[in-house]
Amino acid sequence: MRRARSVAEQTERVRRLQDREAHRYDRRIAFVERVLVEGGREWVCGRARGRVLEVAVGTARNVRYYPAEVILTGVELSEQMLAIGRRRARELGRDADLRLGDAQALDFDDGAFDTVVCTLALCTVPDPRRAVAEARRVLRPGGRILLLEHVRSPLLAVRLVQHLLEPLSLHLAADHLTREPLDDLAAEGFEIETVERSKWGLVERVSARKPDAMREPRPRIPSGGRH
Repeated sequence: MRRARSVAEQTERVRRLQDREAHRYDRRIAFVERVLVEGGREWVCGRARGRVLEVAVGTARNVRYYPAEVILTGVELSEQMLAIGRRRARELGRDADLRLGDAQALDFDDGAFDTVVCTLALCTVPDPRRAVAEARRVLRPGGRILLLEHVRSPLLAVRLVQHLLEPLSLHLAADHLTREPLDDLAAEGFEIETVERSKWGLVERVSARKPDAMREPRPRIPSGGRH
């Protein structure tokens, strides 16, 4: 029986895949954005405030959408993706500290940021719960995490198709189709503030808050949202 890969091995595989695909990424993701997540990057980045950390910054496609006043730091696993991202930031005239890093082991002090942003990335992080825990650690009390992700659909027919396609997406791109980040956010004690769903529940926009230091966390997933 084939041995299951460790998180470290999975992470290295993701790094290799992303390095290999970096020069094609912008062209391919542009189609996905038009079909599934149009306006999603603007929604997430427009809500960022203060000292902002974007994890899995990729080719820095979000950079143009951040408010001018935020202080932006980004980490990316793939050196090839990061090189493209740094070039994009320079061309846009955006002052951003973009560096190599792993969402599962952030090299920042506790409470260093007011906002953490992650877009279309938790689907490929080998241990998303660890990544969410790290985001919580580096957020100040009362800070927010903002997500744009493709997720497990609540619609049975759509979810069945996702399960059928997932082995192929994992093989080709280490891309999980049936994850639900709300589960990890709740498990790590975030207070879910906003959830918007679209495209048969395939796409999710989330704003969640790290509780203040003096308050007990009360994870809550609202029943509303756009479908």
